[in-house]
Amino acid sequence: MATQTEAGNVQDLVEIKDIRDGTVILKNGGLRQIVMVGGINFSLKSEEEQNIITQGYQEFLNSVSFPLQIIVHSRKVNIERYVNRLDELRAKEPSALLQDQISEYQEFVRGFIKDNAIMAKTFLVVVPFTPISLPSVASSSSSLIDSLPFLSRKKTPEKSAEAAAERTRAQQTSFEESVAQLKQRVNQVAQGLTAVGLEAVVLNNEQLVELYYNFYNPETVERQETPRVLK
Repeated sequence: MATQTEAGNVQDLVEIKDIRDGTVILKNGGLRQIVMVGGINFSLKSEEEQNIITQGYQEFLNSVSFPLQIIVHSRKVNIERYVNRLDELRAKEPSALLQDQISEYQEFVRGFIKDNAIMAKTFLVVVPFTPISLPSVASSSSSLIDSLPFLSRKKTPEKSAEAAAERTRAQQTSFEESVAQLKQRVNQVAQGLTAVGLEAVVLNNEQLVELYYNFYNPETVERQETPRVLK
């Protein structure tokens, strides 16, 4: 059982501060949005189609003027739940012949996964944005005056509350502007991938939370439908 100190140390290793508006907010102020991309069977394409896809992908990469992180995440699929559902189907099946066929299929599946791990691949593109905040002239002047002991101004509770509210509004405005710029990058990435023939979907808050939870808990979480949002 993990102690409170151990839990705190684990949280220190996670660079995520919050997930809001489909955006991952890092502790250092950086923002990330994640695009899930559907795969294609490149080997089944004709040579002409392969050349078109390759050229389109090169053009997409050349059009991007900001860094990208491309992740191919592989995970062993736990199909025990699927095998158990076959037991339920067999119990409800009135035909004895179909019951035998379901049993034979179950044995085949169990024998196959015993020697061959079934892997699921997820393709992700992480789009970053780092806001640049510069102190204003007014705030710099206030900080300089307040730092002089003989010119320091005593703040009243009212002024402190007003300053805190103004600071909160400024932070929210800055966040919204940064997210808007990040979304422009994400739209460019999604359009570029779509032009290549790939399906691209931007993950929302719930899908981001489950994605990161699965990343940090690979052995304890069974693979579920989310975040498999591509049809």
